[in-house]
Amino acid sequence: MRGSPSQSQRILPLENGCAQSTRKGKSKTSGGDISGTSPSQTTIRAKEELIAPNLLKTVAVPQKLNAVWLGDITYIPTEEGWLYLAGLMDLTSRKIVGWALEDQMPTELVECALNRALDQRIPTPELIHHTDRGCQYTSRSYQQRLQTLKIQPSMSAIGYCFDNATMESFWSTLKTEALPDSGIFQTKQQAKLCLFEYIEIDYNKKRLHSSLDYMSPNDFEAKLTQTN
Repeated sequence: MRGSPSQSQRILPLENGCAQSTRKGKSKTSGGDISGTSPSQTTIRAKEELIAPNLLKTVAVPQKLNAVWLGDITYIPTEEGWLYLAGLMDLTSRKIVGWALEDQMPTELVECALNRALDQRIPTPELIHHTDRGCQYTSRSYQQRLQTLKIQPSMSAIGYCFDNATMESFWSTLKTEALPDSGIFQTKQQAKLCLFEYIEIDYNKKRLHSSLDYMSPNDFEAKLTQTN
């Protein structure tokens, strides 16, 4: 999997009450209670599952865009309650190509992230969409959508998260760099503004990756497009 940049090459400070600096070794997962409640599980198995095989087991590390999209859901703490963030990452460039942030996490949450990805990407029949077996991804409506788009679904086995480690690493980076020092946003609106700025500007446009020759995801994609 791709590495992460050195501390001196990380993102610029954010404004609007967002994270003002990057702190070494301090994760902002904030798994504790908020107002006496804990976040819902982000991976819940459905009663009626449409399980796809793990296609990443037989696929080499992709060298072109839109070869593999990794999908996952995480939780974001605010003093007003939990938010749920769904994301889709292009495995080749590490760019977040689609994401959605809502108070709950029905199937519509991941569908919104997929729609945002489709607004800027044209999937090919070879595209692999890899996730865990959460009920949002195994739902009939979501699987039918992928089938209509001719996107190949792929899923990790239960308890086997290594195939999605790159996406998990992004969540860890986001919670370390985007959340306030307290590890919790004051309001849901603040969280939405800060996460938009972090994902679309600081991460996709500015954050350098050692595995991308110390380029940002956007710059790496531009270079890759020029050479192909």
